[in-house]
This record gives sequence, C-alpha cells and structure tokens, in this order.
Amino acid sequence: MDPVIIVGAGPVGLALALALAQQDVPSVVLDEGAGKDEPRPARTVVLRSDTAAMVERLGCTTVRDEGARWTGWRSMRRRQDVRQLPLGDEAAPAPLHIPQHALARGLRDAAAGQKLIRVATGSRVDSLEQDASGVSVHTRGPAATWWRGSHLVGCDGARSTVRKLLGIRFPGRTAVERHAVAALRTELPWPNEALLHRQPPWRTGGEEVTARPLRDSVWRLDWLLAPRGELVTPDSLVARLRDTLAGWCDQAPAYELLDTGVYTLHHRLARRWRVDRAFLAGDAAHLLGALGTQGLDEGLRDADNLAWKLAHCWHHGPSEPLLDSYQAERRTAVASRLRAADQSLPILRSSGALRTYLPGAARGHDILLADGHLGYGPLGAPPVYTHSPLAPERAPSQTLVGTEAGAPVADVRVTVPDGTSARLRDRLGQGQLVVILVAPGTGVWDRRHWVSAGVMPRLAAAVSALPVRAELLVTEGYPGASAHTVLLVRPDGHLVASFAGVRPAELYSAADTARGGAPSTVRSDRTADIN
Repeated sequence: MDPVIIVGAGPVGLALALALAQQDVPSVVLDEGAGKDEPRPARTVVLRSDTAAMVERLGCTTVRDEGARWTGWRSMRRRQDVRQLPLGDEAAPAPLHIPQHALARGLRDAAAGQKLIRVATGSRVDSLEQDASGVSVHTRGPAATWWRGSHLVGCDGARSTVRKLLGIRFPGRTAVERHAVAALRTELPWPNEALLHRQPPWRTGGEEVTARPLRDSVWRLDWLLAPRGELVTPDSLVARLRDTLAGWCDQAPAYELLDTGVYTLHHRLARRWRVDRAFLAGDAAHLLGALGTQGLDEGLRDADNLAWKLAHCWHHGPSEPLLDSYQAERRTAVASRLRAADQSLPILRSSGALRTYLPGAARGHDILLADGHLGYGPLGAPPVYTHSPLAPERAPSQTLVGTEAGAPVADVRVTVPDGTSARLRDRLGQGQLVVILVAPGTGVWDRRHWVSAGVMPRLAAAVSALPVRAELLVTEGYPGASAHTVLLVRPDGHLVASFAGVRPAELYSAADTARGGAPSTVRSDRTADIN
C-alpha cells in the first residue's frame, strides 16, 4: 500500500510522520527546503505537558536535553506582584520552553532513524490529483517527479500550497497582536521563573512585557506593541531592552544579546480540514497565538489526533466516520480557542476607561492572561471532545470519574502486560485502544498472583474480543474512580468511557463507536495479519 504523503517538514509534519511510523505506517515528507533549520534563539515554542510528552514519546531527545521547564509563574502590574504560582507538580505542571530550531532538529534526527520515513528535500509541490484509491502529487525542484500516496496531509504553514490547491478558504483576522522580541543571556531576579509584567512603570515598557527562561541563563523577552504604526528599529529595541532590565534590577545587569525580531500574530481558521483523501494540519489549518496561546501546541494535537485515524484506515480499510471525525474534533477545538481569545482581546487590550467598568478588573485579567501562557482554561487547556462523532451513547453501566468523557486522561502510573511499571502517557500513540482497570493493592503483589484473580480473567477476555486491538493496563488508583472501574482510552489519550465493573457488551459497543464503526471494505490479507 502507498505511503502517506506529508507536505512540510516543520515540527508538525515531522511529528505526524513519526507518529505514523510508530503505528507501522510509512510516509514521505516533502520538504521544499534543504533539510536544515536556521538557529534563531528568539524563535521559541512553549509546549504544554501533553504535547511535550507526545514529542518525547516520538523519540525527540532535544526536549529533554535542551528544553527548560519553569519552576514558577509570576504576574506583576506596575510595581506590584499580583500572583505567584509554583509549577512542576501534577496540579500545576510546568510548560516546556525550547528554541524551535532545537525542537525541529530533534524531530529530524528521530525521523532519520526511522526506516518507514523518507524525507525528500528540495521538493516543492505544484499540483495535486485525487482518485478513489489515492493521491498523486507533483513536485518541482532538482528532481521533479510525481509521488503517489494513500492520503495527503498539508503541514506546509500559513501560506500552504496544499490548502490553495484544494481551494479551501482561510478567513480570519490580520495583525491581532504585534510583538518585539529579544533573546539574551543574563541574570534576572527570578531564576527559572516566567514573568508577565503588565503596565511596567518605565517609559518604553509599553502595555505588557513577558520574560520566559530557557537553558543556560538565556531568556526570551516579548514586548507587546501598538497594533499599528510603531516602527521598531534596532536602536529602539536595544533601548527598550536596557530600560526593562534596569526596571527589574537595582541596576542594569550585564547581558549578551543573541537575537532580536518583530512578529505579527494573525487569527485564521480554514473552512475545511479534509477534502476526500487530503487533510490540513498545523498552521496550514489555523493561525492563533494572541494572549499567550500557542499555535504549535495545537498543531501537534492535530498530528496526534490524525495519526491514529490514518493508521487505522491504512491497516484495516477506509472508515469515513473516523476520518471525518478529525475535522469535527480538531476544527471545533481550535475554533473554540480562537473564539475565547477574540472575546478576551477587547477586555484585556482596551483602554483603562473600559477596565473601570468591568468586574474583577486587574487581578482577573492577569489570571486570564496567565491561563493562556500556562495552558489553563478556555485559552490554553487541552481540548475536550465532548460532542465528538466517536463518542458512544451513555450506557447505564457507565460511571463518572475525575476525567470528563472526551478529555485527556490523567497521567497515572500503570502496570503493563509484562508486569513492569510505566506512566500512562508512555503507552499512548501506538495505534491501539487502552483499557485500564482500577485495582487498588495490586502494586504490592507479583503480577502472576493477580493477573488470574478477581475480575482480571473476565476483563482480559472482553478486551481480546474487542473489534480493534487494545492493551490492558492496571492502575492502583485513578482520580475520582472507585475500585474495579474500567476506563476505555483512545490512542491519543482521550477518555472514551468509564464503566462500573467489567461490562463486555458495553465495552465492545464503546470501542466500536470509537473506531468509527466497521471498515467500509474487506481487509486485505496484509492488514488482517497486522491486526
């Protein structure tokens, strides 16, 4: 069977290729560049705990070796501290901050070690054709050629050629926010803490400045600029930097300026994310980033959501409901994020006169901004696919746990089939459902004693009879769950349903719905063997 064609070798395209390879699906990544990323210390990305875990699971070692996790978050307004939040525990996980070129390099290195991934550099797409059995793409470059694939995913950025060839509109708002940015090596009063400072008292402070630590005493500073008209020259940016450092410290500390820039944020959302066998992901499908939200986070979630669905269809035959669910889930989630940001912008970026009429004023606004930066609330929390077409109807045997159906599961410690212990997130992304039994006390017994005791034999039989491959795990406890609760989890870590006890028929029905129903064609001999 033909590989999946991925257009674009940025972090989203490479992550998608790696996620497919983990599920035994080959891919061709068409990279119009030379296969290298220019180091830009001021161009960094912030990954939440779920996307950071996903990237590390894909074999990207740079998130561990070159990423920085913040120990705290600090909000200031004028000269006063407004909020201090320690980070790093389960209640407040620390975001991971890393230069984008380091992340891309780590993903490229991981892809280079995968036999199922081919990266074709110097390959610019100029035409695309689809038929009932696949997609054909022509590239121009040193070795102009046609490529054949089972499906196509456009991960080729904001100016996506794939999106244009598919005739998909990309409406939205231009220049929602503008920022000046600098990367520098220095010592600030808050080692390893991120800072949001609103209305700083010095002349060049502007409305807002953020400081986010990287490794080796490197910081990224962002100044919010006026929406239009403010020209940022190198001299004015250096003056702004010096004023900011002097305002935060008793005297301006020594610093080494590494990189500077100005960037403009847009809010756009593609009308469609799927046309037959072609899909959009990442910046090709959406642009966001105002108020601290992170577009790359959402692009990686696109890849995680789409990979297991493409893999299922590649191995077991097409399922239109399953493939349609990608747009239904991801576009709805990103649209909700954009809507929350657009509704907040007039409040958070308005004049002081408007703020005086709003309840909760300064402190509430600072908390809302912190949510966007840290990954909480409507501006930043991981999506919940409550109304997904893959959500089963609620059965009487279903029970409530601390995770809402459709939300990402808690990263509890589990016992895997060989009897060893692991984090739940480490067992995701393998193209199979996960069934978890909550069984307090099993941790103190050898696996051979409890694997054949109690409800385990009946549950193991129910799991082996499911319409798709699933892994059975055991945990000592799960938030809000009582003993013998059974959780059904999707390959991307979202909860399908939770049941009070072993319910084979209901478990089967929920698993069947989560895979989008039976494939529309008979499996080939090859895919039958894989299952």
